[in-house]
Amino acid sequence: MDVNALLAKPELKDCQKVLCIQPHPDDNEIGMGGVIAKLAKEGCEIHYLTVTDGRLGDAGSSYTPDQLAEVRKQEAEDAGRLLGAQKFYWLGHKDGSLNDVPSLAGEIAEIIRSEQYDTVFCPDPWLTYEAHYDHVVTGKASAQAAISCSLKSYPEGTKTNPCNLQAVGFYFTGNPNAIVDITDYFDLKFKAIAAHQTQMNEETLALYRTYFTLRGNQLTQNEDKIGEGLKMLRPIHLHCFPEALDIK
Repeated sequence: MDVNALLAKPELKDCQKVLCIQPHPDDNEIGMGGVIAKLAKEGCEIHYLTVTDGRLGDAGSSYTPDQLAEVRKQEAEDAGRLLGAQKFYWLGHKDGSLNDVPSLAGEIAEIIRSEQYDTVFCPDPWLTYEAHYDHVVTGKASAQAAISCSLKSYPEGTKTNPCNLQAVGFYFTGNPNAIVDITDYFDLKFKAIAAHQTQMNEETLALYRTYFTLRGNQLTQNEDKIGEGLKMLRPIHLHCFPEALDIK
């Protein structure tokens, strides 16, 4: 085996069919909306998987939690389609309720196997100081699904065929090893974020735009360019692999 190849990160240019996994109905746009738009423009097939229903994301509207969940589902599909997403999966777990990584991993693995994706994206559950357990559980469950979906009988009782993923990309990461220039897609990212009208007022959008511009400039080390950062790993890097943190 080529050791250099073993230690090399997977490349975004090789993505052909991907699943973008989000804990809540707006995380894909906020975390990697520019990357999604770029991949779709380059011909990659984009699917979304939303784990929770977002029913608790209410800062004071007249919606009941059930009503908000329905509205947020529509907002998420509208936002995803703006970026180029073609298919949407919903697991329907209640917002704020996630606590079972193995069970959720099995649900995610079934979808990965059924569609035979080459890459999945999810939040980085090892982000320092990440306090939202929905993010931590979703990220860890996605990672477990990624290393297990190639097994014949995982999850137990499955009728789907094994899937050998090429890559896992973590967004909302503090340790990016892939910086993607999204300058040409930055406005579209924010158009998609703004589609989440129950979550975004003008003040929040302005704050986000300032923050992501500054962070994007830092990532590219260029004031004229805006980047998004991902931690790109192979499934083999996600189990008993101490060098994963250092893969560049």
